[in-house]
Amino acid sequence: MLFPGPVVERIERGEITLAFRRWKRPTVVAGGALHSPAGLLAIEEVTIVTEADITEADARDAGFDTVDQVIASLQHGDDRTLYRIRFRRAGDDPRHALRADADLDDVQIAAIDAQLDRWDAASKTGPWTADVLRLIAARPAESSADLVADRPEERHVFKRRVRHLKKLGLTESLDVGYRLSPRGQAYLEHTDRH
Repeated sequence: MLFPGPVVERIERGEITLAFRRWKRPTVVAGGALHSPAGLLAIEEVTIVTEADITEADARDAGFDTVDQVIASLQHGDDRTLYRIRFRRAGDDPRHALRADADLDDVQIAAIDAQLDRWDAASKTGPWTADVLRLIAARPAESSADLVADRPEERHVFKRRVRHLKKLGLTESLDVGYRLSPRGQAYLEHTDRH
């Protein structure tokens, strides 16, 4: 679930605790957690609803003034189901601190190397981690569509790979595109993967 910048700030302050999404299949589950720019979100409820089920109170809890604004914000499509997602901010996203930690020792570098080696070895298309890190370093803030234009994998595969790197604290998502985190920059400076 993506949230625009102003919504992120309101989630951080606890003003927004509800979201509505039309999905082919849900991307979150009740009892799960979501890493977001607003921090770690605890997903409390995921319910199938109709547009008629959305109340004015729901609209306010989702950051809108009216139900009509909620409905206008939703993706449309006959193959999509409308979900109401209730959540609460459960704390800071631990990946934020990890991304900021650029003071890497040999043990941490070896651990990152080992994970990247596992991902490369498991890939059906061959090693990819070094290429993706170098690409993001060279072309920060470019859309994923532009970044994959010269690459062999499809956009959804590329984005999944970037999410893997993000879990290690090596990359950050921007409003458009990605960049290396301080940790990712430090890693590339101390490794032979470049």
